[in-house]
Amino acid sequence: MTHHRLRLLLPSRHPLPSRRPGRPAGGVLAAAALLLSTVGCAATGASTGAAAGGDEAGSAGRGGTLVIGATGKLPNPDTVIGGAGFEGKRLVSFQLYEGLTRYDLSGKDAPPEITGALAEAWTVAADARTWTFTLRKGVKFQDGTPFDADSVIFNLDRYLAKGSEFYTDALGAAAKEYAGGIVQYRKTDADHVELVTKDPNGHFPEDLAHVLIASPTAVRRTGSAGFAQHPVGTGPFAFGSQTEGQQIELVANRDYWRGAPKLDKLVIRPLPDVAARTAALRSGGVNWIEYPNPDDIDSLKADGARIETNNYDHLWYWILDTAKAPWNDPKVRRAANYAVDRKAIAEKLLHGTADPAYQAAPRATFAYDPAGDVYSYDPAKARQLLAEAGRADGFTTSVTVPTAGSGNLLPVPITEAIQRDLAAVGIKVEIRTTDWSTLIGAEAKGEVALGSDAIAQSTTLFQSEALLPLFIGSKSPFWTGHYGNPEVDQLLGSAAASPDRTGRRADYRSALARVTQDAPWLFVVNDRNPRALSPKVHGLVQPQSWFLDLTTVWVAK
Repeated sequence: MTHHRLRLLLPSRHPLPSRRPGRPAGGVLAAAALLLSTVGCAATGASTGAAAGGDEAGSAGRGGTLVIGATGKLPNPDTVIGGAGFEGKRLVSFQLYEGLTRYDLSGKDAPPEITGALAEAWTVAADARTWTFTLRKGVKFQDGTPFDADSVIFNLDRYLAKGSEFYTDALGAAAKEYAGGIVQYRKTDADHVELVTKDPNGHFPEDLAHVLIASPTAVRRTGSAGFAQHPVGTGPFAFGSQTEGQQIELVANRDYWRGAPKLDKLVIRPLPDVAARTAALRSGGVNWIEYPNPDDIDSLKADGARIETNNYDHLWYWILDTAKAPWNDPKVRRAANYAVDRKAIAEKLLHGTADPAYQAAPRATFAYDPAGDVYSYDPAKARQLLAEAGRADGFTTSVTVPTAGSGNLLPVPITEAIQRDLAAVGIKVEIRTTDWSTLIGAEAKGEVALGSDAIAQSTTLFQSEALLPLFIGSKSPFWTGHYGNPEVDQLLGSAAASPDRTGRRADYRSALARVTQDAPWLFVVNDRNPRALSPKVHGLVQPQSWFLDLTTVWVAK
């Protein structure tokens, strides 16, 4: 798309400090570490159970209340603050709000593309820094306030302008990763805004899907301090009520610009205990659960539940402290990777709800190369590498593991299986458990909860390209195990600056291949995103994504 400069009366420009803002704190890591665009490498979504195939047949239905049992806590419903990872964004934030762009989640055969949301089109100038967005006309916030260019400027001020009445440090920190590179922004007319980034940013349209737009009227009425109790966006569902720590209730936005959702209500309940989620589904307390216990899947299907799965951009892994012996030795890190029986974890422990991860790139991403599957299960090779590293007698280490949390599967049982595998080659592992919020809060500060030599968690790499440098870049403010490789940094920098998606993806693929060889992580499994639905729930399209379009879902009486 070519760029043309609008010849209109231009209001005053909004400058921001020339210093590029620092990288984000805990709110963004919660999104990242669960911890992030197209070309499908994986199998399409599967639906199994007594009700399999029923969604398409019942696509004409509508109505009902969908009650979802989530794996983690409820997010802060104030736009970008979140704090509950991509699960919170998936189930709450992206239902209440939209950015200028959004993920097209209507298909299940390939990772989602970025498409227009509150902007219907955009162009970038020859400098690769100046972006002009044509805003969608006729959109209203859920309180009836018209959406326009002033709304965009108001929200950017709230996130980026410390002098704004409605700016807070929490908002600023949470917005940095996706909006922190914006150095200037202005309204050109009621339907156009111009945003200028400090550096060329080829994935800027994707970043803006996460820069959520709130109703200026609502923010002014409550102030930023009170907005989380009365959030208002343009999304498919409007805020109804919230019982702190217990549930949040959303209601269908009947004036939603893409068409009203089929549901009447959407209720999200935090149920971090997997057994409690299954019990709630069986009792009818919820009619949908995120990540059922794989041990329960057969019995749930026998009870009539439908199990939906699809590959997506997910990796469950350990981050190893590469600055501390013995993990500072690449041979030791590779040895540990060869010692893990990923296939047994995926097939026996997780009952086929995940795939073995033999490399850094998740299977359902463009960066995955089957020829790059390096770390097969080979205990003999693991012992050989340990001997070469002078560790033939093994060693003792420790890992901090979350007990639950967005995308974390069965973190303690998986870690116990790895513990047994590593012990078989002489590596003794002490497992230290903590809650997800504590783990990622420490990680965001560059620390390890409980002072271990490694941490176990899930992540996304390409669901949002902006997050990739946080995981494998040498200048990340997060705790990354002190990993750094100048070649990887160079490839990340080259990719981020390029508007050419094909070239950008080639650079990312090369970067992840180097990470695989360096083995700063213990690569374990790629999740297939299972969720269990009551046979009364219809209309779900399970995309290759962390996120969901719930506008098509309905619940039979």
